[in-house]
Amino acid sequence: MQRILVPGVGGQVAFPLAAALARDGHEVWGLARLRKPEERARLEAKGIRPFAADLAEPVFHGLPRDFDQVLNFAVAKSGKWSRDLAANAEGLGLLMAHCRESGALLHCSSTAVYAPAGAAPRSEDDALGDHHRALLPTYSICKIAAEAVARSAARSLGIPTTIARLNVPYGDRGGWPAIHLAQILAGQPIAVTADGPHVYNPIHDDDLAAMLPKLVAAASVPATTVNWGGSEAVSLEAWCAFLAEQVGREAKFAVTPFAIPGACIDPSRMHALAGRTNVSWRDGMRRMVDARAA
Repeated sequence: MQRILVPGVGGQVAFPLAAALARDGHEVWGLARLRKPEERARLEAKGIRPFAADLAEPVFHGLPRDFDQVLNFAVAKSGKWSRDLAANAEGLGLLMAHCRESGALLHCSSTAVYAPAGAAPRSEDDALGDHHRALLPTYSICKIAAEAVARSAARSLGIPTTIARLNVPYGDRGGWPAIHLAQILAGQPIAVTADGPHVYNPIHDDDLAAMLPKLVAAASVPATTVNWGGSEAVSLEAWCAFLAEQVGREAKFAVTPFAIPGACIDPSRMHALAGRTNVSWRDGMRRMVDARAA
């Protein structure tokens, strides 16, 4: 049994991962703002120990310093620069300083850190940029800042660290493709830029859970940085057409400046560290459609 801290535990990706770890017998602490009693109860029902903290103004009294693993999925995207930088970057540094006796840290970043480059796959050493600016003005810059904090804290505190740049997570419980499915069913157009096709590497919840231990095991000083997405690349246009076919509808698109470009990854380093993903995008999205109909 390990003691594991999961900041951002209430999120789409973190909650099922934390619940699975607790189900496997680990002592899991879930850090989030927990402003509502039902949020705390939701964690406790899955065997997760809740700890209330806001990384924009963190107070860690009563939080252990010696976790075996810290799995940071916390993210703030309020659109307010001072708050989002404080929560995403400063808060991460303060958390790592508090947990300096911990065994390893995985920081979940995003492929939103890359400069737009059409459908070309991005490797971990490619240029960074303000990828999500049109839709989420603080997101990409704050993710880049948080990576810099994670790298410097790993070196100064000696905490083995993995920075995992997540692409498009999805599963039976939701994700960006699930939003597209809801838009298709409602007859609403899906926002795209004029520079399509918009190629990504969607990754299913099952593969996230399977790869997590291997990515944590790859933690090092200096930090290991790795793309985290599906082994298959597919365009947003193609998966929306597939989803529409599954439900007997038509996928409609609307070109707008308020959309984000594609973000295709080079998965070579991920494959070397954690292997290939197992759930094909077609199978995963078919399961997502079936789960919605159930």
